[in-house]
Amino acid sequence: MKRVLINQGNVGLVFRNGDYKRVLTAGKHWVSILDSVVKFDMVKPFMAPKTIDLYLGDEKLAGLLNVIRVADTEIVLKYKRGNFREVLTSGTYAYWKGLIDYSFIKVNLADYEIDECIDKEVLIDRALYSYVRKFTIESFEEGLLLVNGKYVRQLDKGTHYFWQNTTALTVLKADMRQVQMEVNGQEILTKDKAALRINFYGQYKVKDIVKALIENKDYEKQLYVLMQIALREFVGRFTLDELLEEKSSLAEYVKEVLKLKSKDLGIEIRDCGVKDIILPGEVKDIMNQVLVAQKQAQANVVTRREETASTRNLLNTAKLMEDNQMLFKLKEMEYVERIAEKVSNISLSGGNKVLDQLKEVFTGFK
Repeated sequence: MKRVLINQGNVGLVFRNGDYKRVLTAGKHWVSILDSVVKFDMVKPFMAPKTIDLYLGDEKLAGLLNVIRVADTEIVLKYKRGNFREVLTSGTYAYWKGLIDYSFIKVNLADYEIDECIDKEVLIDRALYSYVRKFTIESFEEGLLLVNGKYVRQLDKGTHYFWQNTTALTVLKADMRQVQMEVNGQEILTKDKAALRINFYGQYKVKDIVKALIENKDYEKQLYVLMQIALREFVGRFTLDELLEEKSSLAEYVKEVLKLKSKDLGIEIRDCGVKDIILPGEVKDIMNQVLVAQKQAQANVVTRREETASTRNLLNTAKLMEDNQMLFKLKEMEYVERIAEKVSNISLSGGNKVLDQLKEVFTGFK
C-alpha cells in the first residue's frame, strides 16, 4: 500500500494496468502499490485520457463533472461566473463542479430564432460572429421577415438577430416617412392636339407595409404610372385654352384619382400639385402675340376714353366762357400767365402804340 495526497482544487483518478478504478477527492488516501494516480486541476476542463464514456459509469466521478454533449446542429454558450466565455461546437466537454461556477446554454442552430434569455451583448461578441446574422430597421422604417420566401411577421424598429443556418431569411424594408414623387417633362396632347410638357409632383406615405411590399411589386413604379395616366386623362379632355383656364383643377383631379387607386398599394396620398406647364416654342410665340394684341387693344380703348373725356371737358368750358365774358377773360389771362412763365425776355416795337396794345390785352379796354 502507498499513501497519496490530493490537494484542494485537485482530483485524482486511480488506474491499474491502464484501467480506471476510482476517483480520489481532496485529502489523504491509501492505494495499492500496483495502482497509479493521475491528478487533475479542477480549474481546467477535464481532458479524459480515453473516451469519457469509460469514466461516467462511476457515479461518484460523474457527480463531480458537468458533461456537455454538443450535436452537429448545435452550439453551447459557456458562462463562467455569469460571464460569457466561449462557444462550444460539436463534441463532448467535461468541466469540474464545485470550484468554479459554470453555466451553459444550448442552442439548436436548426432554429433561426434566438431565445430571449441570451443577452444581445453576447450576440455581438466576436466568438459568435460566424453564428449570428443581424438586420437593422432604422427609426423611420418598418420591416417584414420572410422565411424561405414566406412572410412570417413584421419587424419593429431596431436591430434583430437570428442564428446563422441553412434557412433563408429575407427582410423587406419600407421608408415610412412622407415621400415626394415627381413626374418631370411629361409630354401630353390636349384635345386640340397641342403638345404640352407638364412637371407634376405627388406626396405620399406608406400606411400598410404588407400591401406595399408583399401584395404588390414595385409599388413606387405603379404609383408613378397611375400618376401619368391620371394626368393624360385630365389633359386629354380639354383644348389648350380650356386647360389653361382649368389649371387649378388638374392637381385636385389627379389627387382624387390617386387616393382611390393607391389604397390597393398600401399607401396614402397626402398632396399633389402642378409645378409647370411648358408650351411648345411656336405656341408660346403665338400666345405672346395674342397677349400683346390684347394689351394694345386695351390701351387703345383707354386712350379713346381719355380723349373723349378731354373733348367733353373742353366743350363744357367753351359753353361757360361763351355765356360769361368775365370767365373768358380770366381763362385768357391764365394762358397768358402760363406763356409768360416760359418767357425770359420781351422785345417791343411799335412806338407809342405798344402801351395801348398791352393795356388792351390785360384789361380789355382801349
